[in-house]
Amino acid sequence: MAFEGLADKLQNVFRKLTGKGKLSEADIKVAMREVKLALLEADVNFLVVKKFIKSVSEKAVGQTVLESLTPGQEVIRIVRDEMTQLLGGSLSDIKIASNPPTVILMAGLQGAGKTTMCGKLGKYFLKKGKTPMLVACDIYRPAAIQQLKVVGEQAGVPVFEMGQEKPYKIYQAALKEARKNGNDMLILDTAGRLHIDEEMMAELKRLRDEAQPTETLLVIDAMTGQDAVNAAKAFNEEVELTGVILTKVDGDTRGGAALSVREVTGKPIKFVGVGEKLTDIELFHPDRMTSRILGMGDMLSLIEKAEKNFDEKKALEMQQKMRSDQLNLNDFLEQMQQMKSMGSMQDILAMLPGGNKLAGMSVDEKQMARTEAIIQSMTMKERENPGIINGSRRKRIAKGSGVSVQDVNRLLNQFEQMKKMLKQFTGKRGKRRMMGLPF
Repeated sequence: MAFEGLADKLQNVFRKLTGKGKLSEADIKVAMREVKLALLEADVNFLVVKKFIKSVSEKAVGQTVLESLTPGQEVIRIVRDEMTQLLGGSLSDIKIASNPPTVILMAGLQGAGKTTMCGKLGKYFLKKGKTPMLVACDIYRPAAIQQLKVVGEQAGVPVFEMGQEKPYKIYQAALKEARKNGNDMLILDTAGRLHIDEEMMAELKRLRDEAQPTETLLVIDAMTGQDAVNAAKAFNEEVELTGVILTKVDGDTRGGAALSVREVTGKPIKFVGVGEKLTDIELFHPDRMTSRILGMGDMLSLIEKAEKNFDEKKALEMQQKMRSDQLNLNDFLEQMQQMKSMGSMQDILAMLPGGNKLAGMSVDEKQMARTEAIIQSMTMKERENPGIINGSRRKRIAKGSGVSVQDVNRLLNQFEQMKKMLKQFTGKRGKRRMMGLPF
């Protein structure tokens, strides 16, 4: 989980503060020293840390905090507010051109995940009702054009390419094609290098001057820490960025890039990549990210994930089946698959309050896969009526799913127990129990 190490250290500091009835200036000074070390270990820019600690300390030693009945909570509130500001303060969405097409110029070093992110953005805006087109302006990296074509096909977004032609000429032709076909968004995939050089920047400037993009976004790898921040600063000085996209935020990143880039460049983080799938892209909410770092959870993002992945009509049908005791293994399988579409259980747990501790728990994703395999090895009749599954059927199902008969027995027993529990809370007696009535 992203920021896991930083989150653990900060929450340990806050636990000490909230454990005290009163706080002195010395207590706050010690706590701020520990917060400073935690941020530096997370690879946050030194000047950013210095400014952050100074701001928090000035507010934390005021009379409001020291004389408060809950001084520890007041300090946490100050840290939360300051960190939210450090991350950008509020959501910064993509600007849409008043006169289409909206042009998004994607820049970045090689290996940051720029081409894949073009596909993710294309799919994201396709779902928003836009008609994007990806434009292959990386004419140097071997197979870059082919990779963009593959990503575009997977995302369901058309790709425009002209081989090794000059990038600004490719853009000119793509613009004509977009106007002819009614594409209202152009996402330009540009060349990257292993390091910043004059040739790359000159070409990027030429393309920027020709395209006059609505957004110039830098794609940076969150796992590279301070190197990513230095790259962002250099790109911003050369081509005037409008925002940043962080990739690989789901990885074992220390978080330094996310906490530094806004302060160093003055440009907002607009999106984050949270996985390998083309749907694994999220708008960056500074307040939600702060809540996750401080162990307060991110329930709003979790609710949005659920709303996006769960079919409301099917949920109502499921509710009706539960009430009439008609739930079967097909329904069970469908619920599991919808849960999987929300991401890994580790990611879901991380969004719950105190989620950094829950995310450390061992979640056996393989067990879920085994359960799916067992159900999929059953006939439709067996799924709809598990009661008919006798000994010989259990052996056949076990063999077909590559598990033991005991695994099949365990699943069927768990399913029956779940049905009994649901029945208790859906009948009249169950409703009475929930209201606190004894019968």
